Amino acid sequence: MTTIMISHLFLQNYWWIIVSLLASLLVFLMFVQGGQSFIFTLPGSEMQKTMIVNTVGRKWDLTFTTLVTFGGAFFASFPLFYSTSFGGAYWVWIAILFCFILQAVAFEFRSKPNNVFGQKTFDVFLLINGALGPLLIGTAVATFFTGSQFSLNDMNNVKWASPWYGLEAVLDVRNLALGLAVLFLSRVNGLLYIINSIDDEDVKQRSLKKLPLNAVLFLVPFLFFVIAILLSQGFAADPATGTISMEKYKYLHNLIQMPLVLILFLAGVVGVLYGLFIAMFKKSNSGIWFTSLGTVLAVFAVFMLAGFNGTSFYPSAYDLQSSLTIRNASSSLFTLKTMMFVSFLVPFVLAYIWYAWKSINVTRITSEEMNNNEHKY
Repeated sequence: MTTIMISHLFLQNYWWIIVSLLASLLVFLMFVQGGQSFIFTLPGSEMQKTMIVNTVGRKWDLTFTTLVTFGGAFFASFPLFYSTSFGGAYWVWIAILFCFILQAVAFEFRSKPNNVFGQKTFDVFLLINGALGPLLIGTAVATFFTGSQFSLNDMNNVKWASPWYGLEAVLDVRNLALGLAVLFLSRVNGLLYIINSIDDEDVKQRSLKKLPLNAVLFLVPFLFFVIAILLSQGFAADPATGTISMEKYKYLHNLIQMPLVLILFLAGVVGVLYGLFIAMFKKSNSGIWFTSLGTVLAVFAVFMLAGFNGTSFYPSAYDLQSSLTIRNASSSLFTLKTMMFVSFLVPFVLAYIWYAWKSINVTRITSEEMNNNEHKY
């Protein structure tokens, strides 16, 4: 009988791909947050606000499910990243967690009768989650390229060099640029989803009116981040010794040396631009389908740049040799191999997202439905 041997390195690469896929799905599904961020500026009436809140509200559990799945997969496959990041940059993660708690509370209690806080309070909660959630997540992910202020001792105890414990990331303009790019990408996808899912001409026209400015506010910081990263030094990891060193144009080299990643990235950018084009110039309701695929492909490619080709995916700008790679931060061979069978559930997560999406979006939301529906957010 032939025994199939699976190497530790193969499983480390495999799990980085799984984590990257979940991250790319999460960024797309943050169109829910993007839609929430328009709660006070897009609707022209209370009925329009109700339709907007309900169309994104019916998808918020998909975002939350993906967030939990992504977090669980990252924790189980690369536990040293979790202990380092949560043990040091905890103010960032507490802020992100707080934003999502506000969202859950808002959707649960916004339309409850005899609401002692008032509906507007929970609308503000949705706005906070919609604006700060994507901004903070994008800023945190940018540190995968710019580095964080930590060091690890021989026992992997983390020491954070900044008293801000992760919040200092906003002082790097590159981090802030990616945070803004993720925020306005979520707003763009939110507008396109609202156009696709709400049957109201006035809402569509209002959304189309806001789309160009938000598209520009996404593209400018996104291009700035990409150019800044490709032209800057990167954190290279020697595959033989694990030694971390600074390499000029590291991420540009990664892009050139991994042509499949380059193709995925360019395809993602084209998908987003095409979705915007048909929405703004052809008034199509289908732009969300192209920007969604484009978002997934582009974010997936970005994660590939951060982790593969001898690169530290969580570098330390304070102590280079404390930087984390998929090799030194992963779980054991036994754990990763066992988890590989668990990962076969990921297609079921994707199937759940597809089925829930299809079931909920069989018909577009109308004001008549909102008037006759007792179960609304």
